[in-house]
Amino acid sequence: MPDAYLSASSLTYVENFIVEDEATQAARARGAELGCVPIGPAGGATLRMLAAIVNARAVVELGTGAGVSGLWLLGGMRTDGVLTTVDTEGEHQRAARQAFTEAGINGHRYRLINGTATEVLPRLTDGGYDMVYVDADKTGYGEYFEQAVRLLRSGGVVAFDNALWHDRVADPSQRDSDTVALRELGKAVRDDDRLLPALLPVGDGLLVAAKR
Repeated sequence: MPDAYLSASSLTYVENFIVEDEATQAARARGAELGCVPIGPAGGATLRMLAAIVNARAVVELGTGAGVSGLWLLGGMRTDGVLTTVDTEGEHQRAARQAFTEAGINGHRYRLINGTATEVLPRLTDGGYDMVYVDADKTGYGEYFEQAVRLLRSGGVVAFDNALWHDRVADPSQRDSDTVALRELGKAVRDDDRLLPALLPVGDGLLVAAKR
């Protein structure tokens, strides 16, 4: 089996295949000013597609950022769907609210919750969600994974951004805490009989799994 199928130029082509709309580009620019790095266009398009495939009405997002990933998710959700997005940074959520408003998204379609994932997730309903997206502190991914599986209905989807972590996860010599946490997460998702997993080489890596 060859080590790689895609060249760097092909991966760049994939990343730029879907062109973001003006509202998403503006949200991305605000995110850069705030220092929060959102999912790339290819990963965002993947989130939108997954939300559409599962006909998502209820989605949980950990890591609101400036609203880039939220815009992608809402773009694939049902028109009556609600995005619950959690972040510890109020400034980020204010930027996300601005992004949603600029995109013409009605306020009843999203809930911005300021708090930590460990505080918020246990209060959410078992099996009450179609999709969970995680882009938060990497060392917490293992805990968020268990909570996500609890929250998902059968047939629901979980997605973790930064699953390749700047090419560090695939390098066994890299042993920093974030890399180790992401490597262990990948193994846990891959080996969980409750899930059907895939690791997608878009952006910084998107680890996805469907709950059986």
